[in-house]
Amino acid sequence: MLNKDFTYSVVWNCFLIITGTLIYVVGLKGIADPHSFVPGGLFGLSFYLYYLSDWMNPGIIFAILNVPLFVLGKFFISKRFLAYSFLAMAVSSISYSLIEVDLGIVNQLYAAVTCGVLVGIGSGIVLRSLGSSGGLDIVAIILYQKFNVGVGKFYIAFNILLYSLSFATMNTDLVIASIISVFVTSVCMDYALSMFNQRKVVLVVTEKPDCISREIIEKLKISSTFINGEGAYSKRAKKVLMTVINNIQLKRLEEIVFTKDEEALFIVENTFNVIGASFSKRKIY
Repeated sequence: MLNKDFTYSVVWNCFLIITGTLIYVVGLKGIADPHSFVPGGLFGLSFYLYYLSDWMNPGIIFAILNVPLFVLGKFFISKRFLAYSFLAMAVSSISYSLIEVDLGIVNQLYAAVTCGVLVGIGSGIVLRSLGSSGGLDIVAIILYQKFNVGVGKFYIAFNILLYSLSFATMNTDLVIASIISVFVTSVCMDYALSMFNQRKVVLVVTEKPDCISREIIEKLKISSTFINGEGAYSKRAKKVLMTVINNIQLKRLEEIVFTKDEEALFIVENTFNVIGASFSKRKIY
């Protein structure tokens, strides 16, 4: 319980936000800026405006664009989520303006992939906190809560508009490299979000559900749930055992099941996240 409380403490969330944001900024400042890439999202728009006007720098433009969004978010989003998101925005804007780094990658394709990896991992770490990176996250959440517009759909629509403008005013190769980078970002972000957090949903169809459930409780220290079912052929009532487990314990669970019942049916499904009970705490926007 202490570990769980620490995971949702202010210290831990600030650590995630600052660490993730710095990785994110290194990807932008060390690769995207030297290669003139246009990242996705609001920072991407900041880069685009910077390339067009050569005014200030993307970090400052990003902070300016965030002001009306945070004012809007004040009326629709929880103070905690907004505070953590403000921290991420402030760290990204300030660190981008202060950090001087060039990772020295010359090849455009290598640069696009590496930039996507750093930005995706950094963004994923930030999103593992109880906040976000600010910017479009705030608008996306408001649209989702008020109008049921999917967060992913909103980001896709925004990036389509951003890259349509980019194609009209920038070098085609640069825009394509930017799109590759954004694609890699999305993949790495998903990986960072699921890392250490992915669970397996296991269904066990057995003639000895009560015996197996007791073993699971005693040896693995986790609970399970019985789902009432009926054999399609035999028409006999059955208790299907369902439990949620991590990758480390999965093999031990398999051993328990087949030691007790060699004829059992053992079904494993991947799940991206599990919220509630003794698992992850729900993020309140």
